[in-house]
Amino acid sequence: MAIATAIAICSSPSQYSPAISSLQTIPSLKTLNHPLVLLPPSPSSASELVSDDAWVAAAAANTVALASAAVEAARAAVWAAREGGEEEGGGRRVVRVRRKRRRGVEALGMVERWDAEGAREVSFGAASSRVLTPREEAEFCLCLKEGAGLEAARRGISGTRGHEPTSNQWAKAVGMKRRSLDKMLCNRRESQERINRSYRKLVVSIAASYQGRGLSLQDLIQEGSIGLLRGAERFDPDRGYKLSTYVYWWIRQAIVRAIASKSRIIRLPGSICQMVAKIAEARTVLSRRLRRLPTYDEIAEFIDVNVSTVRLISEKSRTPISIDQSVTSQGCMTLQEIMPGPDETTPEKMVKRQLMKQEVERALNTLCEREANILRLYFGLNGETPLSFEEIGKLMKLSRERVRQINSIALSKLRQTSLVDCLKLYNM
Repeated sequence: MAIATAIAICSSPSQYSPAISSLQTIPSLKTLNHPLVLLPPSPSSASELVSDDAWVAAAAANTVALASAAVEAARAAVWAAREGGEEEGGGRRVVRVRRKRRRGVEALGMVERWDAEGAREVSFGAASSRVLTPREEAEFCLCLKEGAGLEAARRGISGTRGHEPTSNQWAKAVGMKRRSLDKMLCNRRESQERINRSYRKLVVSIAASYQGRGLSLQDLIQEGSIGLLRGAERFDPDRGYKLSTYVYWWIRQAIVRAIASKSRIIRLPGSICQMVAKIAEARTVLSRRLRRLPTYDEIAEFIDVNVSTVRLISEKSRTPISIDQSVTSQGCMTLQEIMPGPDETTPEKMVKRQLMKQEVERALNTLCEREANILRLYFGLNGETPLSFEEIGKLMKLSRERVRQINSIALSKLRQTSLVDCLKLYNM
């Protein structure tokens, strides 16, 4: 009843103006030293009933106001605790962020300090998968750039000295102490981990769109993470862009290049990979339009290239098949067992070839050593590529004409021997 009376008073002040004017003399709850006792209204007097109801309404309104003020004070304290503060002194600047639990993940801030040597040190809290703030993006990317500079210096030292430098040599080359070098390398590793955790969903979403092109999803995510870190090293926060917008294209580029170079057993050039994708797309479109498999001429006309190019790429871009692949569903027979080999692999051919080599060696033994060597080099009898007279002359320090003369003399001697008739039998 008291609350209803208070609402009525607030909604129509003209109707209860006498009661409201009398409320000015009612003390507030802060000044009351005795407990508040609410007595039931007496039915003897209507004016006393209105006065008691008005007094109760004023007390309720004062209580609500005190509760609202307490809520606002608590809310302001919470915001002040979240925003934190900055403290300067003792050669260090600390940025503290209160612990905040979001979906069961504890996220801490980072602490930035400078040591006595002027080197910057960044300490990270517990790694989380939350989105990084612009300040954190700039800080982490700066750590990556510093680490990339140190790695470039290390590679330069390795190329100059021919071996990996020690930590002391590395620190001396970059002009800092070993402790500062270790701190910068540790900051780089922590920054890489935080960036990978924060933008893992972006990498997965991009990698998922390239499935079915020769690499598994895990490999695509790994290549995308490498592109993410490569783009973060080149990110410039002063231009006003977000890190996620900038590294998107670096992630895509890393994934596309990985598919082009690692999806096949036999690597194809980048231009050929693009042409393979165009031919596959044209074949799909034409098959749907013509309701049959298109010919090479139709594909070449559709993508405006030569027919020979389409035929060559289509034949050479086929996926290799393992000869150990089972032919039947039971797996008892492999492709190697039923696939015929060349004629030289038959036992008869192998024996005939071995006997012919023995007869050739017997014929060459009838010549002098220089004549036999020239014949072996000229005809490639030693299993190597045949050489010209000029190349043989450079090896044996003879003129081209002299080598030709020795070759003619050696062949004339072989024609006069009886072993030539035995060699003629192998040509029949």
